[in-house]
Amino acid sequence: MKFYAHTSKDTDEDSWHLLVDHLNSTGNLASEFSAHFGSGVELLARQAGVLHDLGKYSSEFQDRLRGGTRVTHSTHGAKEAIERYGDLGYFIAYAIAGHHAGLANGSGYGGRRALDERLKDTDLPQLSPVWKDEIRLADKNVLAQSCSKIKLAHERKTFQLAFLIRMLFSCLVDADRLDTEKFFEQSEGKISQRGSPYRLLDLQKKLNAHLQNFTNNPTTELNIWRNKILAVARSRAADERGMFSLTVPTGGGKTLTSLAFALDHAIKHNLRRIIYVIPYTNIIEQTAQVFRQALGEYKEAVLEHHSGFVVDDKALQKDHYQGQEKLKLAMENWDSPIVVTTAVQFFESLFSSRTSTCRKLHNIASSVIVLDEVQTTPLHVLRPCVVAMQELALNYRSSIVLCTATQPALHAPKFKDGFEQVRELIPEREAMFKFFERVKIRKGIAEWSDADISRQIKKREQVLCIVNNRIHARMLVDSLSDCKGIRLLTTMMCAKHRRKVLAEIRTDLEAQRPCRLIATSLVEAGVDIDFPAVLRAEAGLDSIAQAAGRCNREGKRKREDSEVIVFKPEDKWKAPLELRQFAQVARGIMRRNSDVLNLASIENYFTELYWQKGDAELDSKGIMRTLQESGLPELPFEKIDRDFEMIENLQRPIIIAYDEQADELLRKLEHVEYCGGLARALQPYLVQVPNYAFNKLSDAGVLAIVAQEKFAEQFIHLQRDDLYHKDYGLDCDNPDLIAAENLVT
Repeated sequence: MKFYAHTSKDTDEDSWHLLVDHLNSTGNLASEFSAHFGSGVELLARQAGVLHDLGKYSSEFQDRLRGGTRVTHSTHGAKEAIERYGDLGYFIAYAIAGHHAGLANGSGYGGRRALDERLKDTDLPQLSPVWKDEIRLADKNVLAQSCSKIKLAHERKTFQLAFLIRMLFSCLVDADRLDTEKFFEQSEGKISQRGSPYRLLDLQKKLNAHLQNFTNNPTTELNIWRNKILAVARSRAADERGMFSLTVPTGGGKTLTSLAFALDHAIKHNLRRIIYVIPYTNIIEQTAQVFRQALGEYKEAVLEHHSGFVVDDKALQKDHYQGQEKLKLAMENWDSPIVVTTAVQFFESLFSSRTSTCRKLHNIASSVIVLDEVQTTPLHVLRPCVVAMQELALNYRSSIVLCTATQPALHAPKFKDGFEQVRELIPEREAMFKFFERVKIRKGIAEWSDADISRQIKKREQVLCIVNNRIHARMLVDSLSDCKGIRLLTTMMCAKHRRKVLAEIRTDLEAQRPCRLIATSLVEAGVDIDFPAVLRAEAGLDSIAQAAGRCNREGKRKREDSEVIVFKPEDKWKAPLELRQFAQVARGIMRRNSDVLNLASIENYFTELYWQKGDAELDSKGIMRTLQESGLPELPFEKIDRDFEMIENLQRPIIIAYDEQADELLRKLEHVEYCGGLARALQPYLVQVPNYAFNKLSDAGVLAIVAQEKFAEQFIHLQRDDLYHKDYGLDCDNPDLIAAENLVT
């Protein structure tokens, strides 16, 4: 009797996917993927691949392929792994048991059916003995010997074991999906679109040619310094893999410098890709565009992966999402040479239990990972994030670059579980920071009413005012409606809208026309604008430093004429609860130091902030403690996934039909089967709104789900154009905007 893994559209069973072929191909692919870890776990990954569909060697499952009832097929392989390999079998069993539904808890903690319950299941279809003739499994001792290269630290051993299981799970899931996808493509005569034709060496040559435009003609002292920073960083590319920091002041050219170092370092050490991790969705496209401009005809080598649209694994398990449909809904697996993604997407993937999210993880190994503005990592998950970064460098052949102007104090022993060996790429930092002192920060913190803020804005023809609350920003704009050049920038505007506003602002600044911008903190990260004065509502010292980077950015004015004023607004506009401690620590640093943006002040700020928070608050859900108290049979994968949230206050994406292109993309969604390219194209039209605001708009009946039968609730767009203002964006905080007559259907 022949056993099959998948059917095809052809009724002739000889064209179906033979199970033995699928298992061996999946095993070989999984082994190939894990080879990039450098820890010798290829044989372990192969066993997961050849055992993952063991349960399909049953007459019941074969009947299912011919239209019979559903049959559990993943438990058999998990049980066989434990029985054959003992404790080592758990690395395989977790991955196999979860390769459709996701990694479950080992035991306890609730959630999906736990692994220990699955292993005790005796009500399973009987396997045909044919499997023992078709599958070759490794000897237990040989398998154990092959895993001896894994480096374990006693104090975080369980964290490392859980991390390895998640990475093996990634290898299995991607191998399984790719081999199945290949079968379907071949059965339909299609050509695979997978893989990238671009080599890192080609990208390096193109980047070098682009950089020569700047390095050969350093017309100003600023450009001379930027070239020096670039040259020094690139000279370190041959250094051994591991942890690096790139501490460069705002305006020092760190974006292209970090890319150049990453490409050089990857080529020197035979690494596969560069993963650029950005803290905020609103600047991901800007960074990707900088890279694409630098790479010219190789621009398609850059993949943007946002977290705006996420495929729900629950949706993937519906009957009508089987076979090809399921594969087409799978997440990107990051097989491009340069991946630009968000910190939310990156870190939540590293702690995820979901197949769609974990699929790409193995492609992080053997990479250069640049963490841009690393100091913005949310404090409540900071310790787990730091340990994950170290683990990637220790056991997965990756190099980490901590890239920022305000380097956080994350070194051991002051920071629990902190970094131990971080090499700074720019050693002469004092002289560099001295040169880049282009602003004067007024000493002390002014206490201003709204009327005071308005007066300060009015008396300056060109000024940037940054506040901590978008409602406050809108109120200030309304109060200054009679003032020339007033503009607003908040996260309630889609990226396409913000880009238009920023282009107009740059034109006005260059032409010396009145330009008074009121914005929230989104303007501080990666936004290239240059004002002669900046007013900043009190915040953390890193935010103040970022705000200062929007003042005299190009050094064209005298330092004494480029003022940054930090002010305390009225109590009703005080910083959100989660930011008040940042502001309080910054207030103390500003009171004690005349130069608050030098390296020593920044380090003191972060050291004091982390000390005040305490170890427990830097891992508020106790992820490190939970893992430390667990053993292999009890690993709580689903619980960790549930507990690890980079953004604690849930936000939901809404598509804004801002222009004709957005309208066309929404129309196309109705007629395509695979949404990957359209999802990326729609990113510039997203507005992320708090859950309460989303529910309010939904209750008002002004939101519509696009192609729900194909894509579940991924794509939701605003139906009412009048709720999106040409100057303010989406006003979801003002109930008066939803007029009663508009609620009538």
